[in-house]
Amino acid sequence: MMPKKIVLHKIARTLELQYTDKNIVLPCAVLRAHSPSAEMRATDVDVESYEKVNILSIEPMGNYAVRLVFSDGHRTGVYSWQVLSELGAQHGI
Repeated sequence: MMPKKIVLHKIARTLELQYTDKNIVLPCAVLRAHSPSAEMRATDVDVESYEKVNILSIEPMGNYAVRLVFSDGHRTGVYSWQVLSELGAQHGI
């Protein structure tokens, strides 16, 4: 399900997805470590190594996803609404 609003909290390094019935807040480090890009799926996930990473921009990908551009240069992960929802259920704060 597509959120009605996406808010980037740069100081807190979190991405907030606002839905009609709930909000999901995800740390940028979690999003970076769990990037759905092919290069990241082949590696072990270490959230702590991305502790200082922030999101620089959010690029819409039609009505199904967003591309997140990170401060460490990573920009190849396309996060579907389903992936973001699953990450929220597992790692949301």
